[in-house]
Amino acid sequence: MIIEFSEVTKNYGDVAALAGADLQIAEGSITGLIGPNGAGKTTSMEVISTLIERDGGQVSVAGHDPQEDPEAVRRVLGYMPDFFGVYDGLIVREYLDFFAAAHNLGPQTRRTVVGDLLSLVDLEQKADADVNTLSRGMKQRLSLARALVHDPEILVLDEPASGLDPRARVHLRELIAELGRMGKTVLISSHILSELEGVCSHMAIVDRGLVKASGSIDEIRSALIGNRRVTVRAPSHQLVMAEDLLRAEGDVEDVQVERDHIRFNVADDLSRLAELLRLLVAGDIAVWDWRVDSAGLEELFLQLTEGAEE
Repeated sequence: MIIEFSEVTKNYGDVAALAGADLQIAEGSITGLIGPNGAGKTTSMEVISTLIERDGGQVSVAGHDPQEDPEAVRRVLGYMPDFFGVYDGLIVREYLDFFAAAHNLGPQTRRTVVGDLLSLVDLEQKADADVNTLSRGMKQRLSLARALVHDPEILVLDEPASGLDPRARVHLRELIAELGRMGKTVLISSHILSELEGVCSHMAIVDRGLVKASGSIDEIRSALIGNRRVTVRAPSHQLVMAEDLLRAEGDVEDVQVERDHIRFNVADDLSRLAELLRLLVAGDIAVWDWRVDSAGLEELFLQLTEGAEE
């Protein structure tokens, strides 16, 4: 594992931002860190990125403790905050050159790196534009390029899609996927669950300073969801009768009726699913469509963070 947390704590006065968090990030993975506001996502990222010190527990980033050897961690990690800071009067090329110089890259190396990064984030045509004139999406891509100037193994991205329009989100998602193909380990904090499901190989759900679940998306689904979400389409006038039949079954949960369909959860058991279908047909319900789905990230998130305050 390239990043490891063990019983990590961080308090702000009486508030526990991290309350004994355990987390493991696999090398080469794209991991989404998700949770409600105040769950501890940004604090976790700042501890990993050497920006704040933890109060307790153990942390390892590429074999280094960010508290004991922050310089070693900064050499292998690139951090993209959830806000974009600029220096007035700099053009895009100068902006990247400044940060490359801060990482002790020589003049010739800097020119090559800046050109390559502008190409990677598709800002070549904006190389001589004032940074303040860029759109929000362009600034996010430039911020990502800034985090890459020293070619880090690990990228930590805090809410990278925040405030972006749909087109810019797609562009950013494609860019993150490309970084994954380049072998980078990427940790993304976000509450935009559909964005994470489309790009991440792994995820960790954080709530109230604890990691409630982590692993590959399929592993988490298998571990947490012992049931299936079934959608049945039938004539509207038969839905109440279908609802009554399903609610009478003790293992059928979360029955919801909407227009021409009804949804419910039931154990992930093929024979049981077949029994329920036979039950509806035997009850003279004209089943137009029967669809069985695994839970998506939205349902997993709500299940694990139920009752959490936003």
